[in-house]
Amino acid sequence: MALEDKLDQVKGAVKENAGKLTDDKQMQAEGVVENTVAKVKDAATNVADDVKKAADDVKDVVDGAISGLKNALGNDDK
Repeated sequence: MALEDKLDQVKGAVKENAGKLTDDKQMQAEGVVENTVAKVKDAATNVADDVKKAADDVKDVVDGAISGLKNALGNDDK
């Protein structure tokens, strides 16, 4: 989780609770929105990181398979 996203979640939660305490519906709603947006951004970052890792893993597997085929065929130059 990115630090900025975590801080935005905290700010949103604080704003939401301050709105609840002061009965300020607009502040409360803004806090909910800020918190939710930060959570969505964090989730999107996590998905992007997972996709990149999966792509890197696939590349490693393909590179290994190609290297294995070259070795099996007696062609060691890359």
